[in-house]
Amino acid sequence: MKDVLGEIERWRAAGRRVAVARVVSVEGSGPRAPGATMAVSEDGEAAGSVSGGCVEGAVLTEALDVLSSGTPRLVSFGYSDDEAFAVGLTCGGTITVFVEPLDW
Repeated sequence: MKDVLGEIERWRAAGRRVAVARVVSVEGSGPRAPGATMAVSEDGEAAGSVSGGCVEGAVLTEALDVLSSGTPRLVSFGYSDDEAFAVGLTCGGTITVFVEPLDW
């Protein structure tokens, strides 16, 4: 989280809305440990990483949806999940990510 705080503050100072995605659980082999964080601004800029690159695009889409709806959500990506495999999560495990809008 520390490595995204500077970007979050920059976006906040510019009046931009931000969503934060955090890995909350990993089953089996996963690219990042729980606590890994990615922040996404309302215009699609991203900072940090929840998967080392393999599902970042899908998480970015979820974050933008959360900003649009205002409703936090849990999303999971795993090797047996066709969508996760299509976006590159080939490590054999499952990660669950909590995505929420930041409220200033």
